[in-house]
Amino acid sequence: MENKISEIGQIAITVSNVESALAFYRDILGLDFLFAPSEELAFLSCGGTRIMLSTPQGSGEVGKNSILYFKITNLENYYTEIVGHGAEVEREPQLAAKLPDHELWIGFVKDPDGNLVGLMEEKY
Repeated sequence: MENKISEIGQIAITVSNVESALAFYRDILGLDFLFAPSEELAFLSCGGTRIMLSTPQGSGEVGKNSILYFKITNLENYYTEIVGHGAEVEREPQLAAKLPDHELWIGFVKDPDGNLVGLMEEKY
């Protein structure tokens, strides 16, 4: 195949209330707000990937999304900070794997709809 997918351009998260979800992803997690064309749709940026918050639009169920894993530096401090700002704890950061050249640490919080949000740090 000559043409190949080069990167993820956008990830959609189905939420019950875009305003509440926006407050979580923008104000607690710290993603960059891009725009909101309506009360049922908002867009944020995480590096080069756009995150779309949307109420159910014919498919998708609230709280039953794939898990996003956001890369973080200094995971333990970030986790403590966002929990202090209202993120719901699912699992505190812990060592997930010892690889030959680094350790993988992962923790989880939940957004307002119960979607799991993974936070990961690769410690070299």
